[in-house]
Amino acid sequence: MKVKVISRAQSTVSRATNRDIRPEHRNLDPLAHPQSRAREYVRAVTAAKLDRMFAKPFVGELRGGHVDAVSALAVCRTSLCPAVTGCVDGSVRIWDLQRRNMVASLDGAHSRVVTGLVFGNGVDGFVYSCGEDGVVRSWCVFPGQYTGGAGVDDEDDDGDDGYGKKPKAHDNKYDKRKGRDRNATFDSSSNTGPSSPHGPLSVYRLPTSRNNKHHQQQVAFHSIDHHWSEPRFATSSSDAAVHVWDPERSVPICNFDDLWGGDDTVTVVRYNPSERDLIAHVSSDRGIGLHDARTSSPLKKTIMSMRSNCLEWNPMEPFVFAVGNEDHNAYTFDMRKMHRPTGMYRGHVGAIMSLSWSPTGTEFATGGYDKTMRIFSVRKDAGSGGGPTASGSARDVYHTKRMQRVFCVGYTSDHKYILSGSDDSNVRLWKARASEKVGQLSVREETSLRYRQALVQKYAHLPEVKRISKSRRVPKFVKKGTQAAIVQKEKRRRVEGNVVKHSKPGSTKFTDDKAKAIIRTVD
Repeated sequence: MKVKVISRAQSTVSRATNRDIRPEHRNLDPLAHPQSRAREYVRAVTAAKLDRMFAKPFVGELRGGHVDAVSALAVCRTSLCPAVTGCVDGSVRIWDLQRRNMVASLDGAHSRVVTGLVFGNGVDGFVYSCGEDGVVRSWCVFPGQYTGGAGVDDEDDDGDDGYGKKPKAHDNKYDKRKGRDRNATFDSSSNTGPSSPHGPLSVYRLPTSRNNKHHQQQVAFHSIDHHWSEPRFATSSSDAAVHVWDPERSVPICNFDDLWGGDDTVTVVRYNPSERDLIAHVSSDRGIGLHDARTSSPLKKTIMSMRSNCLEWNPMEPFVFAVGNEDHNAYTFDMRKMHRPTGMYRGHVGAIMSLSWSPTGTEFATGGYDKTMRIFSVRKDAGSGGGPTASGSARDVYHTKRMQRVFCVGYTSDHKYILSGSDDSNVRLWKARASEKVGQLSVREETSLRYRQALVQKYAHLPEVKRISKSRRVPKFVKKGTQAAIVQKEKRRRVEGNVVKHSKPGSTKFTDDKAKAIIRTVD
């Protein structure tokens, strides 16, 4: 006689801990579950509601903030902890993101507005700052690791200064408990040693020349960017030029003075992540240009209908870059086909002042003059909650009652958090995923989270799930501005339709919004 015995492994029938749920064996036969699709839909609606219920993106502000508007921000590419911000009053502050406190306040780092900050490409923690005072200065966020330079003592130190080493105990200028210099000040008119171990380590200025009409007056720097793999950095200035610097030399090693014969201020300059000698810049003549630093020659230039305020390369797809424009939209371009943007991202009701790509290259964050920060996904599978992705609308909108115009944003290296600096002198820390739990997740939590995300993505096209996933509360003036923009767009479309209708057949055609954004291209 044959006896059939059900045999199961011990791990499938026993609990891992006494507090764990007892495992249940389910029959996966579809015939045993005639209402499975209806139940899945109810779960999808519930998952969409839970995603919005737990959406609390604001983590907190960085304590000990600036006293004026935050004009520049830099996040380290090789480390998670340090971040540096610059202010309109010329001060620079170094932050520890792990503790959310200030490591050093470098008051008087510049005599005028700090317009650019960037970390070096190494692990030494070098930071370069530029301002409208026409000076570039280098700093070190890990002063204990720096063995030379101005204002740094070569003797050995013991302790911790927030990252690595602490200043000497006999020096009463430093706070021993916090490990930072509370009264670091600098004389902008001299190059003497600083009163802080963070620097400045070096000072860079453009050489003056009586034959050059631009250099007879003070030249203001508007942007700075460091090379991704080599020890050099580039600056853009008000003399309609892009300058390439070597940190070991006090004068530029290369100048781009004749940019397509224009005499307009270069406001943004960015190195390409993979092409070692490719530089992109934005100028005040509404142009976006590419030029080769190896041959010192311009490549191509695109003139847009309105001026762009920011430009960033995609770190994962280096042939793609995004710009934030004065027409309240963000555009993505393929550097091989700059005659037309590949994507157009709407939602802001004010000019886009800053932009930052996620390290994954699947989304970017924008900060606008409308006091909001928006996150756009560039891939259809990049959304976590099944919301509007890769459709030109924002995946999420962040704002607070007290937050003013957002001048700078930046992703952290682990793409989990976003920093924003605004006109109200605050530096805020946000979660990149509004409903994501901070901390370690258990196996059950991860499984449940992935299941809910898959359900919302599967039923995202249905009205109920779509309405819940897209619902966002925005300030009243943003809502009114959005409604006014819709009315204006419909009016323009109606006028264009009447022109096409009453024109000679074939002489006038409809023009899409992407084509309207481009005026012409220059080779």
